[in-house]
Amino acid sequence: MTGAELDRDKLFAARLQAVRARPFLATALFALHVVESRRVPTMAVDRHWRCYVSPWFVDRTPVEELAGAWVHEVSHLLRDHHGRGDRFARQHGLTGAGERLRMNIAADCEINDDVYGDGLAAPEGAVWPATLGLPEGKLMEEYLRLFRLGPRTQDFAWLDCGSGSDGLDREWDLGPDGAHGLSEHERDAVRFRVAQGIKGRPGHAPRAWKRWAEEAFHPPQAWRDLLGAAVRSAVSGPGAGDDYSYGRPSRRSAGLPGVVLPSLRRRPPHVSVVIDTSASVSDAELGSALLEVSAITRAVGGRRDLVRVLSCDAAARVVHPLCHAEGIELVGGGGTDLRTGFAKALRTHPRPDVVVALTDGQTPWPSAQPACRTVVGLFDRADRDSWDEEDPDYVPDTPPEWARVVNIG
Repeated sequence: MTGAELDRDKLFAARLQAVRARPFLATALFALHVVESRRVPTMAVDRHWRCYVSPWFVDRTPVEELAGAWVHEVSHLLRDHHGRGDRFARQHGLTGAGERLRMNIAADCEINDDVYGDGLAAPEGAVWPATLGLPEGKLMEEYLRLFRLGPRTQDFAWLDCGSGSDGLDREWDLGPDGAHGLSEHERDAVRFRVAQGIKGRPGHAPRAWKRWAEEAFHPPQAWRDLLGAAVRSAVSGPGAGDDYSYGRPSRRSAGLPGVVLPSLRRRPPHVSVVIDTSASVSDAELGSALLEVSAITRAVGGRRDLVRVLSCDAAARVVHPLCHAEGIELVGGGGTDLRTGFAKALRTHPRPDVVVALTDGQTPWPSAQPACRTVVGLFDRADRDSWDEEDPDYVPDTPPEWARVVNIG
């Protein structure tokens, strides 16, 4: 059968059966572009929503199993297993095809309990958590922490759902410039339409898909990354850390004989962190604030000497040069007025290039923009508009427009 042509009628009949069994996935199933490939063991997908199909696999596989394969492969793409696999590999220093096989197995464990049934048949040798002695209902990242390649996984060495399942490019991939791939915006649009269909028909989709749809509509904010990016952007912006120095004369001095002009030099930027220690801030939020101080230090290249921390409720307290974040004493517990904290931070020497305020937002703000960049880390609360600052009618002001605001979840 190596020379057989791809039986597209059979393949597309299986896709229709997959749509009937999982109608909420219809948009995604029809978004996949089929590419015939004799180098693919069965069916595989890439991150650009191409589905590579072996003609031999289609010829020997019943329609019910082909329908399940359609749903299986598109589930990898909707769950972003390629992006998550890349991130997990970077964070844990994983390299090599063996680790990517482990990611493919873990991704299959995540999705297979929602794929089959209702006319979708599971193929012989499908990966199940129970096969590996693992609990059900976990995410790919959780499964990756629970098993290693070994005797229990040797039967899955053939497994290859493509780069769309683990992020590692395959030799058959057409790549980002190949024909019929979806752009990033088109891929996001497909995910949103699928999530919209799931949320529009309550009770129709399995629980895991409902959870996925909820996150697709309201994605969790990577606030720690956003806060670090905001600080890095502030300290690297024009003017931050710039100062004139006579240590090296300006090149313009050559045009003015007898006159020495200073040159504009880049010095390391300094950051002052104002932590809200008022009574309305919980101990958990204060602990989170200290963690953010460590993240801010990493954002300035790990230079602790560039970061100073002061605690503030209605009055600004002692300014601490940073040694270890966990050693900072946070003093307060009264009302809130971060204006005093901003004022004291701006009076420190050397003067800060960036002020970062970590607060619940229950404070008045400076009436004028400080002469430096400002980042506000806002402790996130669902009842933000119903707080009582010793006044039942009190509604806190939102941070000013000149501040870069990041919600700390």
